[in-house]
Amino acid sequence: MFSRREFGGGLAVAAAVRRRGSERPASPPEPAKEPNLARILRTRRLRVGAFLGEEPYFYKNSTTGQWSGFLVAMAGDLAAALGVELAIVETNWADTVTDLHTGKIDLAYGPSPTAQRAMFADFSTPLFHDTIAILVRHGFAPKSWVELNVPESLVGVDAGSAREEAVRRFAGNAAITGFKSREEALQAVQTGRVDCFVATVLFALAALKKNPQIGELVVPTPQLRTALCPAVPYDDDRRFRGVVDAWSEDHRGTGQIRDWILAGLANLGIEPSDLPSDVSL
Repeated sequence: MFSRREFGGGLAVAAAVRRRGSERPASPPEPAKEPNLARILRTRRLRVGAFLGEEPYFYKNSTTGQWSGFLVAMAGDLAAALGVELAIVETNWADTVTDLHTGKIDLAYGPSPTAQRAMFADFSTPLFHDTIAILVRHGFAPKSWVELNVPESLVGVDAGSAREEAVRRFAGNAAITGFKSREEALQAVQTGRVDCFVATVLFALAALKKNPQIGELVVPTPQLRTALCPAVPYDDDRRFRGVVDAWSEDHRGTGQIRDWILAGLANLGIEPSDLPSDVSL
């Protein structure tokens, strides 16, 4: 039997634990014991995270609910190689690594590898390297990160992305605003709430093809590139990571990755000649 004093002390400890838990997020749960590849083959489903408003990488048809984009094409080919069904799961930049770690998705294209993210997600070899660019309003045309790195610059970023990290590193003196979606950021450029939106060359080309009134494309110097690496959950088996590595190496070496990218751009009316002359895939 507990005394009243012991019982009261226990409540105090429990309350303190709850207070500490509210101050910082709880540690993610341990990954499932079943190896990733075994689970995918057992369920016959490859769950891939995708982002809304991310043409030419991802696009969701609001009428049919169908997903397309060159990363969807790549994911579909990987699923076919495994003999399983492709299942697209909507996610966002801030939650992608958590979704991998907690077992919500099996694979993600998008979160660039960092030491912090690699604590929770296993990054495969790069599919290709993206070039960071800025979509600027008309009349605002910085040529370099140094020119952008002043308090007068109003810079929009997609919160939680590699682009935000780059801006805070190379233009940290600017007035930086994070947006939940790229559509919101593009509207901010058009309405003058921000001077520019930091994205990638491929996204910028797609956005300007859809709406040339947004502004102009600038690739600031020095040119910054980010690796687009497939990310998978950690497990002790690591065979799924090996499969993804082998698939990537095979299709990159044969030029198929580049062909998928160019086909995705062509679907939007973008030709290879539309790429800035100093940008390569």
